[in-house]
Amino acid sequence: MVGGGVTANGDPNMAKAYPGRVTRHVTMACISAASGGLMFGYDIGISGGVTSMPAFLNKFFPDVYRKEELDHSVNQYCKFDSETLTMFTSSLYLAALLASFFASGVTRKFGRKSSIVSSAVIFFVGALFNALAVKLWMLIVGRILLGFGVGFSTQSVPMYLSEMAPYKRRGLFNSLFQFSITIGILIANLVNFVTANMKNGQGWRYSLGGAGVIALIIGISAIFNPETPNSLIERGDYEEARRKLQQIRGEDLDVQAEYNDLVAASRASQEVKHPWRNLLTTRKYRPQLILSILIPFFQQLTGINVVMFYAPVLFKTIGFGSNASLFSSVVTGGFNVLATVVAIFAVDKWGRRALFLEGGIQMFIFQIAVAALIGNKFGMSGVVTDLPRWYACIVVTCIVFFVAGFAWSWGPLGWLVPSEILPLEIRSSGQSIVVSVNMLFTFLIAQIFLMMLCAFKYWLFVFFACFVAIMTLFVYFFVPETKNIPIEEVSQVWEKHWYWKRFVDHQAVETELAVQKTKESAVEAELDSQKRKESA
Repeated sequence: MVGGGVTANGDPNMAKAYPGRVTRHVTMACISAASGGLMFGYDIGISGGVTSMPAFLNKFFPDVYRKEELDHSVNQYCKFDSETLTMFTSSLYLAALLASFFASGVTRKFGRKSSIVSSAVIFFVGALFNALAVKLWMLIVGRILLGFGVGFSTQSVPMYLSEMAPYKRRGLFNSLFQFSITIGILIANLVNFVTANMKNGQGWRYSLGGAGVIALIIGISAIFNPETPNSLIERGDYEEARRKLQQIRGEDLDVQAEYNDLVAASRASQEVKHPWRNLLTTRKYRPQLILSILIPFFQQLTGINVVMFYAPVLFKTIGFGSNASLFSSVVTGGFNVLATVVAIFAVDKWGRRALFLEGGIQMFIFQIAVAALIGNKFGMSGVVTDLPRWYACIVVTCIVFFVAGFAWSWGPLGWLVPSEILPLEIRSSGQSIVVSVNMLFTFLIAQIFLMMLCAFKYWLFVFFACFVAIMTLFVYFFVPETKNIPIEEVSQVWEKHWYWKRFVDHQAVETELAVQKTKESAVEAELDSQKRKESA
């Protein structure tokens, strides 16, 4: 930890104010890196549409096809209940969970950029397997490879964005990752809407193969991205790190103070020989560990992936036709994008807590409304003779407001906050925990949702609403504000927090500050010595 203190709400008092503006270099690099979210988003959106296409179901899941197209006696809630069908969707996230642990080592040893490039290559190969599949095993292998690509990108991209961005715009740039995810979902919905009507019945191949095009674009653009100064310093390339820092902050600005702090933080991190062990066992890292687990846990228990994964299936379940369900998914995806734009421009102005709380309240209200509307029309039998258009529009509107509440709160903040609260010495390991928890519960929900829908009926939405209420209370009491604080100084927020301060040894903090100042002086002396040698 370096620098002075900050208040419990994250307002800087004595915190260092590094110079830095939104330069062309940092803007282009962050937009390019954030586009890694397109892979994740495209996959989220494409799977639900493909699994609602009759030709795809008939080829790979004939039992589901018969229930959906031929057997009209099946309970509406249970038409798509199939373990093999959900395994097609969920296998990706189990693979991403495993990949996140490998990605941690790659990100730390070879850099954030290398991890992003690796994710695109693996994702491209997975897309080829899916597009060319003739057997179910090819679909599953493709999904697993896609999962490894997603695991690498979700581990490295949020870190890259948080480290590259000027600290006062960190929320804006980091939110671009979630924005890319929403764009990917919308693109997938549009592609499905077009390919579903192909007369040759091969539209699903184009939908699945489209992921390869996205991976190719992302991989090529990532090759030309600069590495983050933090990563360069972490790997011992000090001169290149200083040059890159000067370039991305502004050629005419004095970046010496920020550079000194990055070097000092890196040297402190190098003294941590076992980052995983330290993160899991060291008391002072307890706040970061708990938030790195609970934030992605709650993010998935909002129920958002119920809508995003299975939107066409969900809309067909509540009475929409095939084309109408796909079009409703496009509408939902469009509002998802627009609401994320709100977060991009609001997160650094209003703060993380305000968006967390407002989004939680909004999601709770409209999830209960969806449950009431579906329950009123379908009851527990799942049988409805006629669903009036006006009634269906109200259901879609409530789902849209639910998605919007997520898109400008828990969507981007679920990636932003964990990436900025982790000190450099445990950042790669901590981000792996964030990704693994996220993917574990994404996998579980994707795997059991259709079974839960069959068992719980409309009460499933009440189930998720209860978690939304719990997580909103959790934010109110336990999540501190982190806006406008340099990334290597965010650790200070725990000292003034009513609960987390008990995990911070104040005497150790004072000792750490003294040691840090000594290290900064040593860095400055070393730099002065280098300058004198260069002058001589």
